Amino acid sequence: MIDLTTLSIASARKKLDEKVFSAVDLAQAYLNEIKNKNAELNAYLEVYDDVLEQAKKADTRIAGGESYPLLGIPLAIKDNILIKGRKVSSASKILENYVASYDATVISKLKKQGAIFLGRTNMDEFAMGGATENSAYGVTRNPHDTGRVAGGSSGGSVVAVAANLALGALGSDTGGSVREPAAFCGIVGMKPTYGRISRHGLMAMGSSLDCIGPIGKTVQDVEIIYNAIEGKDGLDSTTISDDTYVKTSQKKELVIGVPYDLINGDRGMSVETKENFTQTLEKFKKLGFKIENISLKNINMSLAVYYIIMPAEASTNLARFDGVRYGLHKDGSNLLEDYMLTKGAGFGKEVRRRILIGTYVLSAGYYDAYYGKAQLIRSSLQKEFNKAFKNVDLIATPTTPDVAWKIGKKSDPLSAYLADIFTVTANIVGIPAISIPSGFVEIEGKKLPLGIQFMASHGREDSLFEVGQKFEIKNK
Repeated sequence: MIDLTTLSIASARKKLDEKVFSAVDLAQAYLNEIKNKNAELNAYLEVYDDVLEQAKKADTRIAGGESYPLLGIPLAIKDNILIKGRKVSSASKILENYVASYDATVISKLKKQGAIFLGRTNMDEFAMGGATENSAYGVTRNPHDTGRVAGGSSGGSVVAVAANLALGALGSDTGGSVREPAAFCGIVGMKPTYGRISRHGLMAMGSSLDCIGPIGKTVQDVEIIYNAIEGKDGLDSTTISDDTYVKTSQKKELVIGVPYDLINGDRGMSVETKENFTQTLEKFKKLGFKIENISLKNINMSLAVYYIIMPAEASTNLARFDGVRYGLHKDGSNLLEDYMLTKGAGFGKEVRRRILIGTYVLSAGYYDAYYGKAQLIRSSLQKEFNKAFKNVDLIATPTTPDVAWKIGKKSDPLSAYLADIFTVTANIVGIPAISIPSGFVEIEGKKLPLGIQFMASHGREDSLFEVGQKFEIKNK
């Protein structure tokens, strides 16, 4: 019997190559766990019926001497990443039963390595939300306390890994959608430098913010997935090459900057989260890292900037879902009524809310007042971070202000948006960021995870992997 609780991608690779177990054995073990747990957790919207066939092909390749890092490794894929011939809906009724006509670039790369796709995972509809409560197909539950949210929008992918329903996963991160649920569920989630991983085949929400991100139990697992899918892509003009950003030589003693003005401000942070963050920084000091207070004067405006830019881009991107060419279609008495009926029935409440906000901030008379100003502040933030990274190697914050909330508790959308306070900035300025588990808080008899977030300068994913792996080794 395979012990999935202690298994990592790295250890599974070794055991597959040594024939300790086969890819079919491994895939079957995950299918069994999905059968036992998914009805309660609602991590998967669909489990593919050819999983064992995929695994048999992987075994044939292993027997032939191939050994890619992800060959025979079972992965979960977020329901907004296209796999040719398979359903993909962005957890929305407007795309129910839509079948992808091509592979996303990341999927093509994973197929080349021989990864096994277990199924498509639940998410906030069109990635709009931080709890996976906005899915048209029901909420995804936190495996540490099923009465609480998993985080979002990549909640299904994160829960699949955290509950041993997959060995790794792909999510997408527009303002924290990989990192926040990773913190809530006690695993590792990463957002790369903007353009480092191709977005070709990812359903767009905020095109200047969206990033596909790897999810795993360990930093090493996340690095393995990242290495498999990163790289310049001719199908995505925003992708960058290895030499786009000049890398300075790594210093022996890495310096971690902490924006205490933001952390100590009135951000709805719980006492437990602050204590956990302080204790975690002490651990990094003992590992030889230097901790410095840094000032980022415009960072307190990040959330407001994000909730102008993101809805503006989302309203533009979602205009294509009109029921004419694909997806849900409702008949009206004329074309306008077709549009109104289709979008009214197909889009959920949160998606409609963001489309309305986005259309408003882009409208004549308001563009300069809202969207234009948001872009100016974005530019100022980028300059501030570039300046900060001349003095520090990493910037640390808590990943979230608190532990996962109870399902249905944050009915006011503004209170849910505040949970993104620490994560949105990395997307706004385009830098890489990672959330790693930093401990637990006991609430109502349940141990609930917390995470610490590290941000690095453009192209310095290697610094994130280094700091994360050093911390994991120390805490084993």
